[in-house]
Amino acid sequence: MCLGILFVLAFVNLRGMQETGGIFMIPTYLFIACLLGMIAVGVAKAFLAGGHPVPVVSPPRLGPATEAMGVWLMLRAFSSGCTAMTGVEAVSNGVMAFREPTTRYAQRTLTVIIAILMVMLLGIAYLAPVYGVAATVPDGPGYESVLSQLLGAITGKGAFYWVAITSILAVLSLSANTAFADFPRLARAIAQNGFLPNSLKLRGRRLVYSQGIYALAILAGVLLTIFGGVTDRLIPLYAVGAFLAFTLSQAGMVIHWRRNPGPGAARSMFINGLGATATAVTVVVVLIAKFIEGAWIVVVLIPTIILLMKAVEAHYKRVERATRAVGPVSTAALGEPIVILPVEQWNAVSEKALRFAWQMSSDIRMVHVDCGEEDTADLRRDFPTLIEGPARAAGLAVPQLVVVESPYRFIVRPILNYTSDLEKANPDRTISVLIPELVESRWYYMLLHNNRSEVLKALLTFTGCQRTTIVNIPWQLPD
Repeated sequence: MCLGILFVLAFVNLRGMQETGGIFMIPTYLFIACLLGMIAVGVAKAFLAGGHPVPVVSPPRLGPATEAMGVWLMLRAFSSGCTAMTGVEAVSNGVMAFREPTTRYAQRTLTVIIAILMVMLLGIAYLAPVYGVAATVPDGPGYESVLSQLLGAITGKGAFYWVAITSILAVLSLSANTAFADFPRLARAIAQNGFLPNSLKLRGRRLVYSQGIYALAILAGVLLTIFGGVTDRLIPLYAVGAFLAFTLSQAGMVIHWRRNPGPGAARSMFINGLGATATAVTVVVVLIAKFIEGAWIVVVLIPTIILLMKAVEAHYKRVERATRAVGPVSTAALGEPIVILPVEQWNAVSEKALRFAWQMSSDIRMVHVDCGEEDTADLRRDFPTLIEGPARAAGLAVPQLVVVESPYRFIVRPILNYTSDLEKANPDRTISVLIPELVESRWYYMLLHNNRSEVLKALLTFTGCQRTTIVNIPWQLPD
């Protein structure tokens, strides 16, 4: 179910931001209305009953206390409560998505979100003990969420219950969209600084950063699979990552105000410093309290991701140094290349490649690998009449037939070795390998052929021969 929801989110986001907002608006408003309605009805019933309302559907009986109230229990409760505050960062991450004036609309949106969140948290915190509702183990027998128990206790399990619980499911599913909205833009910003692959900087056909969406969907799918779809196990991981980001951003603002003093800078530095301290304490508490429940992954992943990003940056710097042009284009040592034309047998595909080779160079080597088959004898017999004779008659250079022995019936490796040896023997010339390729009209027909040309191209690409070029000569097979 989680992977299906993930697929829907990725698909919708690939369609574009405007469509995404329209689809998510209705369930979001329905969720807010149902939860606020539940709280209003629950508070009214509790007030009329003198603080002891009778549940419509009685919640599961509370078991005996397993541990006394202490510092450790308080820390765990605090860490669990802090996870409810994650998500508000989506507004600050997505300020650029608001219309002008962006700052004002972002501030209003954040204020509304925080106000609704406070009302919901306070209402649930009040109603849960009044109706005898408590949390149950997510993957244990008889599990039922706190919201489901509250809805049943306050309104019963009729039409309103199912509408509300459906809206909760939809919003919980769609809440992952904050990552889809922000991660691609964040990945683009990091890629622009050279710490992530350049493909993350590119917009797709619908002007979204599709590569970032694909990457997020794949990584999220892996995490969901590892944790068996129990998202409660992932919340500690998410909380640590979110509050660590809060800490770093607030600390960064403190440094900003210190480097750029001005009117109000001291006040802003104090507020940001207080925020950095509070979120840093939260990170430590959540990390300690939720370490065994999944927060340990963050301890492993964050250093690993930093090392990977540094490795990406080092790679791009190495590529830039290696490919930097130090001056005007070089015009020295220009001449015809030595053309290598691998030939399995003489046919229309080979003929097209040879005709192109004559337009490139007068030094053509037709390379055939002899594995003891009849093709070698046929090629030797037909070469003078089918190739050498017509070439002399037309005043063209006669190709050199090179037969490479392969007693162990290797095909690709002898061609690679011949190309490498030829490049070493001719340090002042370039080598062009023309690869004839039969192209079928249907992709599944390719399963009926050996496709050695693809293997040869791939291996030639990674041999490290700087003066060897690869030219693909496709021959389209008609329907």
